[in-house]
Amino acid sequence: MNSTRQTQWNGTLLVLALPLLGLIVIPLVALLLGTTPDQLYRSALEESTLQAIRLSLITSVISTLLVVAGGTPVAVLLANPQFRWRHLIDRLLQLVIVLPPAVAGIALLLAFGRRGLIGHWLADLGIAVVFTPVAVVMAQCFVSAPYFIKAAMVGLAGVDPELKLAASLEGASPWQIFRRITLPLAWRGFAAGVALAWTRALGEFGATIVFAGNFPGRTQTMPLEVYVSFESRFEQAVTLSVILLAVAIAIMFLVHVTTTFQDERTL
Repeated sequence: MNSTRQTQWNGTLLVLALPLLGLIVIPLVALLLGTTPDQLYRSALEESTLQAIRLSLITSVISTLLVVAGGTPVAVLLANPQFRWRHLIDRLLQLVIVLPPAVAGIALLLAFGRRGLIGHWLADLGIAVVFTPVAVVMAQCFVSAPYFIKAAMVGLAGVDPELKLAASLEGASPWQIFRRITLPLAWRGFAAGVALAWTRALGEFGATIVFAGNFPGRTQTMPLEVYVSFESRFEQAVTLSVILLAVAIAIMFLVHVTTTFQDERTL
């Protein structure tokens, strides 16, 4: 009887979920049907497309590595209930997530532009940030960091504190506890964070176009090229969108394979 009721309840939930699922799935299907393999092949071989793909992959990989390196200590602090500033930092991360990308770009420009809060000091040293690949990486880091930190924090918070306490009583240092106990158990959260941060950086548009500009071969990433193509060649924009979707799927698949391999090693 309980099984029948659960099945009926699941069916009811599925019916209620169908409109939203349709809103998500139908546009993706329409995008995949909006081009042909021949168009996809020819567009992928164009010099502008290759430059945009190359720049997007390089900058997104760099920004993801920087986010992981800088975001891991933040996630560890936020996962510690005794850290007094955890709620303030958590609210700050939520603010960045809900902040419109164009506003994020303006904020970066006011901070690191030639006349910005910090940018004028950099300009005096002869360091130019705005409208360079460095600006692309900075914009990607700004918008993607909260996603990694949030996911990693959830993974870290799920580790049994008694395990860490037992290791501490045995004389293990905080670094040994993190490396040998916490990180292996929180691996899935970290992997999810990497996937979210990487794909978010790959698809970044608003902050990039404001802070880094849209210069082919220099700061024009895949989303920016989609925008340019949309204004003149819609079919090209569709094809580029499919390529970008395929790259994002490949990233998610790569992270999934890595996570599965790590789980098998742990077992």
